[in-house]
Amino acid sequence: MRARLAVTDDNRRWWTLAAMCFALFMVMLDNTVVNVALPSIQDDLHTSIAGLQWTVNAYTLAFGVLLVTGGRLGDIFGRRRIFLTGVVIFAASSLFIGFSQTSAWLIAGRAAQGVGAALMMPATLSIITNVFPPQERGRAIGTWAGVSALALAIGPVLGGVLVEHVSWQSIFFINLPVAVGAIAVTLFATHESRDETVLPTVDYAGVAAFTIGMTGLTLALVEAGDWGWTSARVLGLFALAAVALSVFAVVERRVRVPMVDFSFFASRTFLGANIVAFIVSFAMLGMFFFLTLYMQNILRYSPLEAGIRFLPSTLMVILVAPIAGRQTDRVGPRPLIVAGLSLVAISLVWQSFLTPTSGFGFLLPGFVLMGIGIALTMSPMSTAAMNAVDQSKAGVASGILSMNRMVGGTLGVAVLGAFIGQTTSRADFVDSLGEGLLIGGFVAAAGAVVAWRLISPELAGGAPRPAPPAGDINAPSPVEPARESVGA
Repeated sequence: MRARLAVTDDNRRWWTLAAMCFALFMVMLDNTVVNVALPSIQDDLHTSIAGLQWTVNAYTLAFGVLLVTGGRLGDIFGRRRIFLTGVVIFAASSLFIGFSQTSAWLIAGRAAQGVGAALMMPATLSIITNVFPPQERGRAIGTWAGVSALALAIGPVLGGVLVEHVSWQSIFFINLPVAVGAIAVTLFATHESRDETVLPTVDYAGVAAFTIGMTGLTLALVEAGDWGWTSARVLGLFALAAVALSVFAVVERRVRVPMVDFSFFASRTFLGANIVAFIVSFAMLGMFFFLTLYMQNILRYSPLEAGIRFLPSTLMVILVAPIAGRQTDRVGPRPLIVAGLSLVAISLVWQSFLTPTSGFGFLLPGFVLMGIGIALTMSPMSTAAMNAVDQSKAGVASGILSMNRMVGGTLGVAVLGAFIGQTTSRADFVDSLGEGLLIGGFVAAAGAVVAWRLISPELAGGAPRPAPPAGDINAPSPVEPARESVGA
C-alpha cells in the first residue's frame, strides 16, 4: 500500500511540474511572438520606437516590480491559489489585447499581463522547489527551463505565421488554450503550499517606492532620445528614480515583512545568482528586441522569415538546457554559469560588427552562441539561487530572482534604445545598434567574472563535491540547502 502511495505521489510531483511548465510556456511564448510582431505593430498603430519599447517595457516593468509581491502573496495565501489567479489575469488580459486598436490600449493590456505573470511566475519555481527534493531539483528546473525554450522556439515561427496571414492581434489569442491547460492540470495535480512562518502582511510602501523608482528610470531612458538627455524632464526623472530607490532601500530595512529580504544576500551564491539573472536578461531581451527590428526594417525580412531565423538560438536552448540542469547536480552551477555568460559576451561582441548589408550568415554564429550561453546560464542560476535559501522561503526568493531578471530585461531594452535614440537613417540605426550590442557584450563578460567570484564552487545544494567510488562517475551526492556568508 505504501509503495503504491509513493508511486502516486511521485506521479503527482511530475504532473505538478507539467502544470508549472504550461504556465511558463504561455509567458515565454507571449514574449517571443510579441518581438516578431513589433514592426507590424509599428506600421499599424503608427508608433515610434519609444512606443514599441513601452509595448515590451509595460509588461516587463509591471512583471518585475510585482514579482516579489506575487511570491509573498503565494507564501501567505497559498501558492496554488495565487498561481491560478495569475493565470486567469494573464489569459483575460491577452483577450483584451487581442481586440486592441490603439497603442494606449495595447500598452495597458501589456501592463495587465505583467500583473498576471507576476502572480504566476514566482509560484512556478517555489512550487517546484517544495515538491522536489534537493537532489532532483536540478533535473526538474532543467525540464522547466527546457519547456520555456520550446516556447521560445515555437513563438517566433508561430508569431510570424499569424502576423503574416491573420493579424498581429491574433498572436495574443494563442495564450487562451494554453491557460486552460495550465488551470486543468494544476487543479488535478498540485497540492496547496504556503510558508507558515511569515506574517500575513504585504510591504505596500516598498512596492510603491520601487514602482516609482523603476518607472522613472525606465521612462527617462526610453524618452531621452525625444526629450534630450539634459532636458529638465529627463534629469527630473533620473532624480526621482534615485530618491525613490533610496527610499525603497531604507523602507526595506525598517518594515517587519520587507518586499526584499536583504538578509538573503548574505549568501554569496544567492547574491551572485541575482546579479547573473539581471545581466543575462539585460543582454538577451535587448538583443532580441532590436535584432527583430534590424531583420525586418533593415534586411527586409517578413515576420515569418525573421521568426525562422531566431530558431538556431532557441533550438540550442532546447537541446542544452536539460543537459545543463543535470550537470548542475553533478558539477555545481558555477562553471556552467561562467561558461554560459562568456558565450553570451562573445555572441554580442560578434553581432556588434553587423552592417546594413549583413546577411543571416553573419548573424547565425551569434544566434547559436547566444542560445548555448543562455541555456548554460539560466537553469544553473535558478538552481543555485533556490538552494541557497531555506525551502520555506522559496516564494520570496524566487520572486527576488525573477524580479532581477525582469528588471534586467526592462533596462536592457531601455538602455539599448537610448543608444539608438532618434536615428533616421538605416546606417545610423545599425551603427547605434552595434554600439549598444558591444556594451552588452562587456556587461555579460563582467557577469562571468562576478559569477566566478561569488557563486559557490560546491554542488547546487551546497554539498562539497565528493570523490565518486571507483568506476562510478555518475555517483549521486547528497545535497542540502546551504547559506554561506559573504564574509566567509
